[in-house]
Amino acid sequence: MTTEAAAQPRNPLHGLTLEAIVTALADHYGWQSLGERIPVRCFTADPSVASSLKFLRKTPWAREKVEGLYLFMLREQRRQQAQLQR
Repeated sequence: MTTEAAAQPRNPLHGLTLEAIVTALADHYGWQSLGERIPVRCFTADPSVASSLKFLRKTPWAREKVEGLYLFMLREQRRQQAQLQR
């Protein structure tokens, strides 16, 4: 285990790029649903990964909301997998 990985062993965002997070959310929820969950123009008006990245890198509060939704999505997926294994 590298020192970087050891420093944050339980951080699911560690090592992920913002692009990977936005792409995963867009694939999972779709742009329309993503825009309803986080009402910012980069998700509602002509959405794209590039425009979203540009906005989110400059806007810390929006980035926090996106990261929070990504963590929620991961928890939701784990919960669904656990229910399927029962």
